[in-house]
Amino acid sequence: MDRVESKITSKGQVSIPAAVRKRLDLGPGARIEWLEKDGELIVRRASRYSSDDIHSAIFDEKERPAVPVEQMKSAIKTRMRKRHARG
Repeated sequence: MDRVESKITSKGQVSIPAAVRKRLDLGPGARIEWLEKDGELIVRRASRYSSDDIHSAIFDEKERPAVPVEQMKSAIKTRMRKRHARG
C-alpha cells in the first residue's frame, strides 16, 4: 500500500482513508487500536479480547486451586511412565 494521509479535525477526529479501511477490513462500528512500538505508531484492527482477558479466562485463580510444583512434576512423571511403558 502506498503512503496515505489523513487530516485531524478541530475535535481530534481522523478519517481513515479507504485504502486503509479496505486493507484492515474496517466498516462502520469497527474498532481500531493505536500502539507505540520502537518509536513508531501502529494502527491495527482491535481484537475483541485483550491478552489480559484471555489470560484470566485460561488461568482464573478462582476456579483452579493452586497445585504445588512438586505435585505437578510427580503427576507428569507418573503419566509419562504409564504412557511409555513397555508391556
